[in-house]
Amino acid sequence: TRTIFAGFVPQYVKPIYEEDDIISISEKIISLCQKRVVYKKDMKVGALAKFLSKFAMRSDAGCGVDNPYKMQFAINLCGRLKVIWAAIAGGVCKLFGKKGVFYEITGPEVSGLDGFYGHVFEDYNDFGIPENSTGVCNEIYEKLGIKAMIVDANDFNAEILGKSDVIKYNDEELAKMIKDNPAGQEKTLTPIVLIRRK
Repeated sequence: TRTIFAGFVPQYVKPIYEEDDIISISEKIISLCQKRVVYKKDMKVGALAKFLSKFAMRSDAGCGVDNPYKMQFAINLCGRLKVIWAAIAGGVCKLFGKKGVFYEITGPEVSGLDGFYGHVFEDYNDFGIPENSTGVCNEIYEKLGIKAMIVDANDFNAEILGKSDVIKYNDEELAKMIKDNPAGQEKTLTPIVLIRRK
């Protein structure tokens, strides 16, 4: 995260930041700064990942564990037994109308894995990006006095992955602030959005 404090946040955000502002940062940028990148070429997809991915629910919001590479990442991170249990529990709960149980069990690093969808952006075909955000947001505030949140957003929804503890808004309120995805969904994206309430 050294790049964050020595580079783009002080240079581009600090000069225009006001006390009540909040910055929304793409989780992809934070992950790249942390060098927490998983390359597709290094992933060996096993039979279990191929099998389980066939039963995962597909979403218009992006590529999930229906992608065998992402399912393999979940197995590598959580272990085979936990992923099998999450898949079974998720499947049963879907019968009763409850979605997202697989990700609740496997945790935020699996749900936050981004990438492996080159059909949308060729640049994202080769890697997924896990990251952990709350500590980074608090460090940004402690070192730079800037309130920050890290988000995984697209044209369908926005998920708050972490935020500075001093932010008074809850995750739902913050998600509404960026519900129109101001960073954009084209190949040339905006890594930081400054939010100023009028």
